Amino acid sequence: GREGGDDDDFEYGGKKGKAGAIFVLENASLEVGKVGKTMQLLNCDDHANFLRKHRKDPADYRPDICHQALLSVLDSPLNKAGYIKAVYVKTKKNVLFEISPQVRIPRTFKRFCGLMSQLLQKLSIRSSSSPKKLLRVIKQPVTKYLPVTHCRRIGFSRSSEKMRKLGEFADSVDIKKGETCVFAVGVMSHGKIDTPWVDEMISISEYPLSAACCISKITNALEARFGIQ
Repeated sequence: GREGGDDDDFEYGGKKGKAGAIFVLENASLEVGKVGKTMQLLNCDDHANFLRKHRKDPADYRPDICHQALLSVLDSPLNKAGYIKAVYVKTKKNVLFEISPQVRIPRTFKRFCGLMSQLLQKLSIRSSSSPKKLLRVIKQPVTKYLPVTHCRRIGFSRSSEKMRKLGEFADSVDIKKGETCVFAVGVMSHGKIDTPWVDEMISISEYPLSAACCISKITNALEARFGIQ
């Protein structure tokens, strides 16, 4: 686990002992299927007939949502300034994997699908420039890897009764104690996330937000808090 020091071969992010954020993307639609003779990451556009043949609803196969959300996390100035400590993705099929905040995720959807398909089959992907791993499948639950002290866990849902202003939330982050905020965000087309491990579920808009939009609102608020331009 994460607590035992960084002596393993994974490329960790964040600054030790400093305040920061961890993102947990829940319900990602990342599933590999054998289409013809090749293993492919299933999506509603390219595999609609294949999915219908297997009695599955193509509308549920939306890996693009996770792709956009990951770009939103990794592209943020918050990440570039070293404040994102870890990124976890949990799929609908209950596979949990960790993504190094240092990784450069493919910008195009096709290449992203290729990378995810490779990860789900090989269980880890190394950096081309160093022996460190940048993505790896890990054992559940995600709570095993979250900090025990000075850690706040927040889930997002439009149906939550609690409306919070993200600016006020960010202002309450204890920088002196090096508090870590864990944000659980759903990356599926509809429905709610099932995260009993969060301390509170909040709503940040009266409108339904895409995962990528929700994430950029979170990173913007924390950037303002940490004085990142």
